[in-house]
Amino acid sequence: MHHAIVIIGSGLAGVTLAREIRRIDREIDVAIVTASAGEHYAKPALSNALAAGRGVEQLRLADAARLAADLRIAIHPRVTVRSLDLEARRLDTSDGAIGFDQLVLAVGARQRRPDLAGNGADQVMSINDLDDYAAMRRRLAAASRVAIVGAGLIGCEFANDLRLGGFGVELYDVAPAPLARLLPAMASQRMRRGLEDIGVGMHLGSAILGIERGTAHTLELVAEGGAGGRYDLVLSATGLQPELRLAREAGLLTGAGIRTDAALATSHPGVFALGDCAEVHGRLLPYVMPILQGARALARTLTGTTTPVDYPPVQIVVKTPACPTVIFPPARERGDWSVLHDAPDSLQLEHREAPDGRLTGVVLQGDAVRERSRLAARLAEFASCRAAA
Repeated sequence: MHHAIVIIGSGLAGVTLAREIRRIDREIDVAIVTASAGEHYAKPALSNALAAGRGVEQLRLADAARLAADLRIAIHPRVTVRSLDLEARRLDTSDGAIGFDQLVLAVGARQRRPDLAGNGADQVMSINDLDDYAAMRRRLAAASRVAIVGAGLIGCEFANDLRLGGFGVELYDVAPAPLARLLPAMASQRMRRGLEDIGVGMHLGSAILGIERGTAHTLELVAEGGAGGRYDLVLSATGLQPELRLAREAGLLTGAGIRTDAALATSHPGVFALGDCAEVHGRLLPYVMPILQGARALARTLTGTTTPVDYPPVQIVVKTPACPTVIFPPARERGDWSVLHDAPDSLQLEHREAPDGRLTGVVLQGDAVRERSRLAARLAEFASCRAAA
């Protein structure tokens, strides 16, 4: 079996790339190889589906057969790629050898598993795809109290969603505030107040000591300072770890992710990386907009016109109705945050780079998120001025 273009991974990156290729070339042979069922769904929707009343079937946009027919591509579902032979341009898979002319690694990232002690640690769930989400919904059917380990982006979104869905929710993190790695302190505290106002419990600034199996399928969580309790479900949301095994074993250059140039080309000719697994010029950008931009550029490259990806300012929309938040993170930490506007219903912070004072980052909360389009254009203008200089 041989294809002109093989994409490993059927997540947002892989499916979007296939769609973009089809917009350019209606005939080129494209295949997706995936360990999952190959169904199409919006992964970002997993963390706010419960309160919206959307079950697994509502999240599933198309099964593998329908997606393959719509895009006129081949999809090999439930196929595990064991290894890559880049010189022979061949995948060794659980379904036999698959050859390729060009290969795209869109293998994504997995949730980091915290190193937890106790005989209940193996019962901690993480949500990384629709199968995981379906398993969580089954567990929630007999649950009332949920603990979430990790108060970052995914942890906060799931905390908000589960709380609005009627569950008791408590967040745990060694960081002193939610979203502490993305938000300056003032905005982190506003996020904390917003979540606490809807009833999310906070246990921040202390490590989890262990998780033990309790009675009637419950889990006992113990944290520093005496925090903890009994929960029906414990979710892990401690951040993403790019999937690097295939790339490393094949001899591709890797760092935090699979290293690529601006055209998303890896260290081996004809092999590319896209999405959460890709480290583009030293940057990991595991967010929706960079994936979409990357897919558009890479589709042109794969169909004959080498096109470097030109990322707009990264925009992170945090799906927490308790504290609506949009983050334009600065690419570098060289500079300071300042308050442009602070009111009970809105907050706007700006990051300006030293020493020239150029605007490089923005945080919007509450009613201020209405300004996100205007601020995105302004940040793009500053970036263009810098590139021209």
